[in-house]
Amino acid sequence: MSFSAVDHGFMARALQLARRGLYSTTPNPRVGCVMVRDGSVIGEGWHEQAGLPHAEAVALNAIVGADGTAKGATAYVTLEPCSHFGRTPPCADALIEAGVARVVVAMQDPNPLVAGQGMARLAAAGIEVASGLLEAEARELNIGFVSRMTRGRPWLRLKVAASLDGKTALNNGVSQWITGPDARRDAHAWRARSCAVLTGIGTVRDDNPRLTVREVQTTRQPLRVVIDSRLETPPDAAVLEGGHVLIAAARDDAARSAALRARGAEIVLLPNAEGKVELAGLMQELGRRGINEVLAEAGTRLNGSLLREGCVDELLIYQAPMLIGDAARGMFGLAELSDLAGARRLNIIERRVVGADFRIRARFA
Repeated sequence: MSFSAVDHGFMARALQLARRGLYSTTPNPRVGCVMVRDGSVIGEGWHEQAGLPHAEAVALNAIVGADGTAKGATAYVTLEPCSHFGRTPPCADALIEAGVARVVVAMQDPNPLVAGQGMARLAAAGIEVASGLLEAEARELNIGFVSRMTRGRPWLRLKVAASLDGKTALNNGVSQWITGPDARRDAHAWRARSCAVLTGIGTVRDDNPRLTVREVQTTRQPLRVVIDSRLETPPDAAVLEGGHVLIAAARDDAARSAALRARGAEIVLLPNAEGKVELAGLMQELGRRGINEVLAEAGTRLNGSLLREGCVDELLIYQAPMLIGDAARGMFGLAELSDLAGARRLNIIERRVVGADFRIRARFA
């Protein structure tokens, strides 16, 4: 289906609005809507957070103009209008009742409760419906929501801060700070958009991180997830401050569990055959909890395990212009190869200079 330059411009604006919910909409998708009549915007809005009105409802309530209605207008929406009752009424019905003449949708909703039914309901009401405009951009904006709806698990980004020679810490575990303040601030923005930040007991012991968002303004903090097979997280660990922590373990220990729960942590047991945490099972558990995007900030061994078990969807690598040396710790604990044919190939999707450092985003080919 072909779209005009005008259509592209209004949908680009809808996507711009949707991004305003980047840090706040979880577990819902980020959605923007622009209402247009006679070539002019008469209303616009975006979804702010779960439980509040969806983007279409906000845009309809913001209508300005001589008659104060959306009759005969075109609605540009970044995600298919919903067709079911959740916390809010169906947006498809609201658009029908408002009398819009045309609805342009960036992408179909992957939620099985919608999955084309919203557009079908609009078309059955005599409204012209078109979809696929800036679909790639809309899908990228909600890549975690799409992952959870289609795979039952969140989209996991593995974040690494390393030197140019691929080292993440000295051999004694010291890693603060390899990258500069601009890169660390940028990483906090990725934390803020994530529903959960994941690490391992090794990082908790070595770095004692809080794993909270501090460098960007946000209305919520992500769930903090610690992979700790033997429940060795110290009760005074910084990551436990303020609660909202999930500890994934492989075996229970009554005394340790009690001490951690007293600090507000929740414990889930997910053992595998080797007595460690079943990582794929943890991803499914996070999906059941409505987690769309996970940012993993872990050490070499857990990074390697996440890669080996197929949990990683994207690498987020910050590289500093420094050399640390062979004795330092690497990025990933992976088995040695004897043939390059066994190497995992990556597609670089973004390269950017962030302060004095480089940021690389890559996905598996």
